[in-house]
Amino acid sequence: MHRRRTRYDVTKRAVDILVCLVAIPLLAPLALLCATAIKASSPGPVLFRQHRAGRGGKPFKMIKFRTMVVEAEAVKAALRAENGFEGPDFKLVRDPRITPIGRFLRRTSLDELPQVWNILVGDMTLVGPRPTSFGVDVYTPWHQERLEVTPGLTGLWQIKARGDTDFDERVRLDVAYVRGRSLWLDFSILAKTLPSVLLQRGAH
Repeated sequence: MHRRRTRYDVTKRAVDILVCLVAIPLLAPLALLCATAIKASSPGPVLFRQHRAGRGGKPFKMIKFRTMVVEAEAVKAALRAENGFEGPDFKLVRDPRITPIGRFLRRTSLDELPQVWNILVGDMTLVGPRPTSFGVDVYTPWHQERLEVTPGLTGLWQIKARGDTDFDERVRLDVAYVRGRSLWLDFSILAKTLPSVLLQRGAH
């Protein structure tokens, strides 16, 4: 079992690198278009970097295209009472901090394009639990199992619900993935991710 798991991890990493090397030149024009639109529509940097919880709870800086106004983090506390989710998540159905172009980028998941770099350097993988923006100190013991694997660009949550579930339900999906992960499951999730994004299921 350990040998099979090691073979899976090595193969998964090789697939990550291969896909990123192929995707970067293909996605570069689209990424440049997104960056230009962000710069033209809202003052501030094009990219947004945020510490996320990685494998084993180790923090890393995840990169996204900026979808909010630059002072978004400063006004977060004032909006906390309007939080639409229980638990550690912070999401608003109509978040006033999101720019018009940012809303489009989020609905289409184009804001995630820079994470190809996170995958290439090994902080993330193509398929796995999404890394959380809050620290693992708020995790309950049963949440910890999701930290046994490298966080991913997409996962069971993205194809089953995206933004429509609370943290506990997402962790249940993550644990199901951790326990049953395989190359077949990874490719199946990747194949179902694009239709889910195009249909914008659960997108906010």
